[in-house]
Amino acid sequence: MSVTAVKIRNVGPKSAAWLRQVGIRTEDEVKAIGSIEVFFKVKKAGFKASLNLLYALEGAVLGCHWTEVSTERRSELLLEVSAREGGKAQKTFQWWRPGKDVGSVRTENMGSDESAPSGGDDEPGGLDGQLSFGRDDQES
Repeated sequence: MSVTAVKIRNVGPKSAAWLRQVGIRTEDEVKAIGSIEVFFKVKKAGFKASLNLLYALEGAVLGCHWTEVSTERRSELLLEVSAREGGKAQKTFQWWRPGKDVGSVRTENMGSDESAPSGGDDEPGGLDGQLSFGRDDQES
């Protein structure tokens, strides 16, 4: 007896293989279990499922292309994923936070105010009136 793979709407071959690994083989199973439950089954199995998979699964549940899932519904899904992961959802603006090896920003005398001390060549940062960026332990 040959087993024919059933195409699940919005799901490509890689994601389909992940779904088969966790026991999901049909679109009806996705609809019965729900997109979030299926998404977490895939994640718990150790696959690196992205939010695109979640949107694809939701599209399958709703019977539409994954790009047609409304912004409001996507937000609801994100909130649910975040809540279920205990607040460990991906942070949107992670890239701007300084890492452990990033030093402080130092400013030297920028103005021509004669009452303020001038930043001489012996001070960290180098030239008078210039900003210096970097780690405190770096040499100029």
